[in-house]
Amino acid sequence: MELLSPLHLLIIFGIALLLFGPKKLPELGKGIGEGFRALKEGMKDKSGDPPATPPAPPASNNPDVKS
Repeated sequence: MELLSPLHLLIIFGIALLLFGPKKLPELGKGIGEGFRALKEGMKDKSGDPPATPPAPPASNNPDVKS
């Protein structure tokens, strides 16, 4: 048994069309798509940890040390 049949999707689309109107619906879809795309890119970036760089040696501020 499917969770959402084509009839269910049609009803959901109809309710969204009534709530937001035909002009706002494409903008909402675009925003949701961009959000999912950014989430996927963020998840992909987190999966591969960047290589650790060793810390730079501390600079000596002692006036007795000659460079």
